[in-house]
Amino acid sequence: MELSDHSVRIVSTGRTPYFALNLKSGHLITTERIDREQICGRIEKCLLIFEVLIEDEVKIFAVEVEITDINDNAPSFQAKELDLKISEITAVGTRISLQEAQDPDVGINSIQSYQLSNNKHFSLDVQTGSDGVKYAELVLEKSLDRETQSVHKLTLTAADGGDPVRSATAQIRVVVVDANDNAPLFSQPVYNVSVLENAPRGSLIITIHATDRDEGQNSEVTFSFRKITEKASQIFQLHPRTGEISTVGDLDYEEASLYEMEVEAKDIGDLSARCKVLITLIDVNDNTPKIAMTSLFNSVSENSPPGTVISILNLRDRDSGKNSEVTCSIPANLPFRLQKSFGNYYSLVSDTSLDRERVSNYSITITATDRGTPPLSSATNILVQLSDINDNAPIFNQTSYTLYITENNPRGASFGSLKANDSDLEENARVTYSINEGHINEAPLSSISINSETGALYALRSFDYEQFREIRFQVQAQDGGSPPLSSNVSVTLFILDQNDNSPHILHPSFPTDGSTGVELAPRSSEPGYLVTKVVAVDADSGQNAWLSYQLLKATEPGLFSVGLHSGEIRTARSFVDKDALKQSLVVLVKDNGQPPLSATATVTVVVADSIPEILSDLSSLSAPADPQSSLTLYLVIAVASVSCLFFTFILVLLVLRLRRWRNSQLFDSSNVTFSGVPVSQFVGIDGVRAFLHSYSHEGSLTTDSRKSQFNFFKSNYANTVTSQQTCVIKDPILVTEDLNISNGDQTSIQVR
Repeated sequence: MELSDHSVRIVSTGRTPYFALNLKSGHLITTERIDREQICGRIEKCLLIFEVLIEDEVKIFAVEVEITDINDNAPSFQAKELDLKISEITAVGTRISLQEAQDPDVGINSIQSYQLSNNKHFSLDVQTGSDGVKYAELVLEKSLDRETQSVHKLTLTAADGGDPVRSATAQIRVVVVDANDNAPLFSQPVYNVSVLENAPRGSLIITIHATDRDEGQNSEVTFSFRKITEKASQIFQLHPRTGEISTVGDLDYEEASLYEMEVEAKDIGDLSARCKVLITLIDVNDNTPKIAMTSLFNSVSENSPPGTVISILNLRDRDSGKNSEVTCSIPANLPFRLQKSFGNYYSLVSDTSLDRERVSNYSITITATDRGTPPLSSATNILVQLSDINDNAPIFNQTSYTLYITENNPRGASFGSLKANDSDLEENARVTYSINEGHINEAPLSSISINSETGALYALRSFDYEQFREIRFQVQAQDGGSPPLSSNVSVTLFILDQNDNSPHILHPSFPTDGSTGVELAPRSSEPGYLVTKVVAVDADSGQNAWLSYQLLKATEPGLFSVGLHSGEIRTARSFVDKDALKQSLVVLVKDNGQPPLSATATVTVVVADSIPEILSDLSSLSAPADPQSSLTLYLVIAVASVSCLFFTFILVLLVLRLRRWRNSQLFDSSNVTFSGVPVSQFVGIDGVRAFLHSYSHEGSLTTDSRKSQFNFFKSNYANTVTSQQTCVIKDPILVTEDLNISNGDQTSIQVR
């Protein structure tokens, strides 16, 4: 596997990149010409330090490369010609310092030897200083005689120890002078001084002192830098008369912490002495810490575990000591922390679980502070974006929904909308809706549909309140994540009633043979006497099923009244002789819907105390004034005759029934008489068969049940039931009729 697969790279630290990494072979190659002298100067061990970062494993390795010296620099003298003046009285053995040859190389490749051309008066003594640098001194071996030879020309050769050997030469011209036989003398061989790096320009650093025991002009001493680097010569200056060393440039501890130089003192006779001056800079906290991002992951998944690396930081401070000690911090209210890796490297990692729905991104301010006095700090900002995962299911706005639709709705009508919200993002938050399950009153689920995108609900059929009252089903909301998450909600659809059913008349029932029902009212009835009751039901519900009754038409207005809500037809006054024998009443039954629906019932009331009286009264009726009166009279006589025959048949049938019931012990009494008028009688009038019910009863019917109940109450008339009786109707349609009559206090009529 190649290094590029691991995202390996060299971390730049701001200096010139001398090396590069071959990602295919793994070799470290140079990118620039490496000059050890330019990089490290006179430092013995030259090291280049850099870091290698493996991004996918978030690891950093420190690499040190040592630059070894080669003999690529020849020695050189600062001056190719050197003039020396030596008094003729100079004692034998006097040493005269010669200029040193310069060689940027180090070790064996630096200056190793000096040689002097052959002569009679001088020899060369090579010394090694405490810093390991070799320097040459000219030693007077034989007294000089200016008169014999005033000038001596010598050749000084400096050679290094490289292979091959490199060398340089300088010409020395020795001028012999008189009298000045004492050289200057410094007060100390080495001067040490410390100065703050923020010292302003022109600051006095140190004053050196040198004396000459000669007198007069021979005792006058001048100072000069004998050995100084180019950088130091731009910062420091030496006063030739006073020996004061002051600054002419800016000091910077981070550029150089120590300056070493040699000062030479010469008298008028060119006798000289030298001393060393060591200037040490004291660091001040003048550099703010720097934060470098070596690796940064701007987007982090919200399900990343605690300890996930967000970024790798490198802290640098160019100061030294405590001034370079840097601490790093972030705000305490963030779910992140900083942990030290090694050296000045820190890792920004997650400290707790992250939740994008709570906080979608974090702006993290990283502050680096040194320990200087006063402390300096710098800050950088990192924006960490949390990427979404599908960790939230859709949530409906309500825990359950109750919706309404009016019956007889058009197909495709919308009756409501559901809404579910998902706090995730993009595809994870895209919600689709579907009907999960539902059933009530055998209503098919296919009668309802939902828009999968908007959650709008539609009715695919027209509902009938009388068939279905409510439909319960569940709607599922599912997001588009992988894997998808979903939630369900219960929906109850109530079908609202419309006034689409007219009242249905149960009593008086409409005969199938074309006859009209006739009710009997005694002539002696007092006002308020219950003649009959109109019973009606409405298949609707609520106000649409609230029924009211009113008398629409009557033969004798004011003779009868109808209960507004009970439907009871009662006498409003006593009968008088002029009242017609047959009273025809039209009762309007109306519901309370909007608009209201109605039905009418026609009730015929015959005023008579008994059936024979009915027949006699009918036969004695005078012919009406209209042209059809003769025909009506003949019809009444024919109907009365047929009714008498039919009444005889009924009496025989009742006797047979009474005998069968006695044998089956259904009655407590063994004697049956017909002195009491039966509850119902069949009377033929106008060729119509009428079924006369009792005149005092109460009915209770419901639309949801196939059973109804009638309660009959005791009356003081001879042709009514003498005590309370109950009638249970199991089916609105009369199939068979059983009539049970006894002499007791209770009569039961059961209709199946």
